[in-house]
Amino acid sequence: MRAIFVMIKCEMGHSYKVAQLAADTIEELSELHSTSGQYDLLGKFYLESDQDTGLFVTEKLQTIPGVKDTYTLITFNAFVSSRG
Repeated sequence: MRAIFVMIKCEMGHSYKVAQLAADTIEELSELHSTSGQYDLLGKFYLESDQDTGLFVTEKLQTIPGVKDTYTLITFNAFVSSRG
């Protein structure tokens, strides 16, 4: 599995509805955080190695009612602290 992060911009007043719908319906979702700034939500998703990232974003995220825009970050490595 590989992680991707997607920043989601919502229609005004819809970010909590979008977040709840995503949490209830998208099995690839690991975490979803509300944020300040240009985007309203930041989601961490785990995709299968053969799963198409573009199709996932366009078919599962961008089709949620209230989603206005997305920005996808594809990751390379995850680093964790060795301090215990």
